[in-house]
Amino acid sequence: MQQKGAIQIIEWEDLDKRKFYSLGVFMTLTTRATVYPASLIRTRLQVQKGKSLYSGTFDAFCKVLRSEGVFGLYRGFMVNTFTLVAGQAYITTYELVRKYVSHYSPSNTVKSVVAGGAASLVAQTITVPIDVVSQHLMMQGQGEHLTRFKAKPKMILAASKRRLTFGQTLDITMQIFAADGFRGFYRGYVATLLTYIPNSALWWPFYHFYAEQLSLLAPSACPHLILQAVAGPMAAATASTITNPMDVVRARVQVEGRSSVIETFKQLLAEEGAWGLTKGLSARIISSTPTSVLIVVGYETLKRLSLRADLVESRHW
Repeated sequence: MQQKGAIQIIEWEDLDKRKFYSLGVFMTLTTRATVYPASLIRTRLQVQKGKSLYSGTFDAFCKVLRSEGVFGLYRGFMVNTFTLVAGQAYITTYELVRKYVSHYSPSNTVKSVVAGGAASLVAQTITVPIDVVSQHLMMQGQGEHLTRFKAKPKMILAASKRRLTFGQTLDITMQIFAADGFRGFYRGYVATLLTYIPNSALWWPFYHFYAEQLSLLAPSACPHLILQAVAGPMAAATASTITNPMDVVRARVQVEGRSSVIETFKQLLAEEGAWGLTKGLSARIISSTPTSVLIVVGYETLKRLSLRADLVESRHW
């Protein structure tokens, strides 16, 4: 266990791995279900031209809910649950790389930056194909005119011999493969890495920094978990603001089928100016706030619940 000022950091060797993974799956699924509607809204805002469909985050939420119902906010969610594997890969890579880097540097910032970037690289390699399919499903309904692929209506799928389970998901998957082959599932991979590796590499050190500063300012009686829950959204807002321009480019590359990150970036600037680089930022921060709270509270609680039995009595917060 590493002591960082007043905040204790539980390291990989302190954990009971069986508890860690079994509880981790539940935590990851709960987090994704909570923030998925905001992710859908963010994607639609980023892909639309100007304000052709929605004027902002709240307007998009109301219109989707009114015209497509609650189900509309969860388009593509079922296929997105396969990213649970990526979630487990992320936290494993993060903890293992932290442990490895600790042999070369005692700095928590260095360990957080390197481990966060490495964890994102591994997780996004698994996640991108799932995200490509999920994002095309997100755009069905009001946003279907903005995507290259249109899912067949459920009535048509039900009338075919194909099983309805994952019907539209399978339909979109087959269309992507027919149009672009296997490479189609990794469209926007470079843009994704350029978005999420810096985002992850920034989030962890900012999180530890804000948690440490808050612990120095807050009364000693204030539980550390509350301080960490506040630090998480602050770190997410900071990292999201810095990396949002590339996130807009990533969404357009994947949904519109573009092949060049640079050309997409240039066209976005030419058509919508610098303001276009902020599209979906509020939705991204809104989605990252509960995500960060859940990640921090859930992840820190998960690590505490997963402490090795011989360490439980000696750890106090």
